[in-house]
Amino acid sequence: MSKICNISKKALRYYDKINLIPSQRHDYNNYRYYTYDALLAVPVIKYYKQMGFTLEEMKEFIEGHGTNVYRSIQRSFLSKIKELEAEQELIRRKYVSVKDWYDLILEAETVIDNDIREVSVKYVDTSKLLFLDQTYENDIKDSIINIEFTNFVESVENEITGPVIIQFSSMEDRLEDREQPIKILQKTLMPLREENTFRFGGQMMVSCYHIGPHEQIHETYKKIARWAKDKGYALSDEVYERYVTDYWTTSNASKYVTEILIKASRPGAKEKSESRVQ
Repeated sequence: MSKICNISKKALRYYDKINLIPSQRHDYNNYRYYTYDALLAVPVIKYYKQMGFTLEEMKEFIEGHGTNVYRSIQRSFLSKIKELEAEQELIRRKYVSVKDWYDLILEAETVIDNDIREVSVKYVDTSKLLFLDQTYENDIKDSIINIEFTNFVESVENEITGPVIIQFSSMEDRLEDREQPIKILQKTLMPLREENTFRFGGQMMVSCYHIGPHEQIHETYKKIARWAKDKGYALSDEVYERYVTDYWTTSNASKYVTEILIKASRPGAKEKSESRVQ
C-alpha cells in the first residue's frame, strides 16, 4: 500500500488510527491489509490535502454523514475559498513590500556605482500616497524612522511600502535648518481613504541624487539652485526628499542615497507655446 500509493507507512498508520483509511487485520499476525477501495481513497485524500483541508474535514467529506451532504461540503469549500483569498492577499502585500525594498537597493547601488549626481528634469508620474502633517525640528532621522507616522499607519488600518518621502514646505528653511511644516509621505499596500490621500507628481520636476550623509545635503540643494538659474528654471519653494536608502537600510551614512525633487517651470514657456499654436 505504501509503495503503490507513494505514501509513508507512518501516515498510513495514522490514517488507520483516525479511521480515515481503515485497514483490515488478521488475528494471527496483526498485519494491516487494505481493500481496493481503501487504495483509491489515497488520491482523493492527497487532492484534499493539496487544497489545504484538514484530516478531520477530509473524513467528514468522505464519510458524507448528515441529511444534506453537498450543502455541508459547499459551506466548507466556501470557507476555504475565503481563507485562501485572505492568505493570497497577505502574500501579495509581503511580495510588494519585499520587491519595493529590493528595487530601492538596486536603485541605490546603480546611483553609487555610476556616481550619478547630475541635475536633470523629468516627468514624475502621479501617485497616491498616505500623508501625515508634522513639524520638522531639524532631526532628519526622527522624521524618516517616524514613530508617530508608524502609529498613524496602524490607526488607519493600512501598511506601507517603498521609500519615505518628506515634503518640506520651504527650501530656504531646509537650507538654514529651521523648523518648518512638513508632510510625511509613503505608498500604502491597501486602498486609501480620500481624507488620508496626498497626490504626488503628475508634472515635470527637477531631480538630483545626493549620495552620502543627510547633513551634507545642503550642497546638493545649492547645486540644483545654480543649475536652475543657468537653465532658466523657476523652482517651487516646496521640495521633496525621497529616501532611496537611509537609516532603514544601513548605518553607513556614506552609502545613503536621497533623491531631491522640486517642481520646476520656465517662466514664459507657456506663453511661447500658446503663441506658436496661434
